[in-house]
Amino acid sequence: MHNQDLLPIRPEEFPPEKCVRKVRATLYLPADLLDEARNAAFHLAGPPARMTLTKLAEAAFRQELERLKQAYNGGRDFPPRTEQLRGGRPLAA
Repeated sequence: MHNQDLLPIRPEEFPPEKCVRKVRATLYLPADLLDEARNAAFHLAGPPARMTLTKLAEAAFRQELERLKQAYNGGRDFPPRTEQLRGGRPLAA
């Protein structure tokens, strides 16, 4: 992905209807990626960004979900799941 493919999304610009109750999620990330994200959140914690690791992750998820909706679902939200996600390797094509 190229930098020009990324949309400039800032957490304070989220529509109010998207800011709902937060829940805890556990996921695994490459150690270097998480370390870089923690460094960014640490250095941007004060004004004007007031960044947190949660805000950074939320912005990244929203940006990538918008890209995926445009690329694979005509810009529409994906339909609700009918079952829980399963761990392990992704399904083969």
